[in-house]
Amino acid sequence: MKKILVVEDEQVLQKNIMKILRLEGFEVMGASDGETGVACARQESPDLIVCDVMMPEMDGYQVLQTLQADVETALIPFIFLTAKTDRSDMRQGFEMGADDYLVKPFDADELLRAIEARFKKQEVMVTRLSTLSDELSQLQEFLDAKDGLMTNLNQELRRPMSNIKMALTMLQAQKSPEAQERYISILEEEFSREISLLNQVEEMQKLLTPENVTLLRQFHLLQNGG
Repeated sequence: MKKILVVEDEQVLQKNIMKILRLEGFEVMGASDGETGVACARQESPDLIVCDVMMPEMDGYQVLQTLQADVETALIPFIFLTAKTDRSDMRQGFEMGADDYLVKPFDADELLRAIEARFKKQEVMVTRLSTLSDELSQLQEFLDAKDGLMTNLNQELRRPMSNIKMALTMLQAQKSPEAQERYISILEEEFSREISLLNQVEEMQKLLTPENVTLLRQFHLLQNGG
């Protein structure tokens, strides 16, 4: 059940709004001034706030500004209620981060349409964030797998190079043709191994794409990173 906080100092209007929202199945909380509204928002974490602009002491703009300065409440959708129709006032609210305005007097349909639109927009944002989070996880998995594979291949590439260096040293120390031939064969074998590994690196770079990482791990062709 979605929770909605109504911050409105006109008691009759507040009660009417809360009644409409309860009939629509929302869980509703009320606050009669800005300070109480801020405290309620912090405590209850509503899914949406409907707030009057003109209130004594702390007005709607200050409520919005205070909530947006708090990471726990900054992303709560916010709808202003106002008797003002001046475009500069509305622009001020939108620039501060308000999601919508309802000009008094408004009817139940206007109120519910505005709330429905905010929730739909919020659902789209949540879906997009979830998709981005999944893509980020897949990218991190890909980078971990690629780093692990490259580390293993680098280690494999060093082995034949060590053998080549050792064979060259031994070759220079040999006097007999038979011994020289033996170390020349070792050099040829290790050179072939090095070329083969370099070719594998090129082929694995083509194969190792983000889309293939999960499949490769399913068949135990890649180890988990870390």
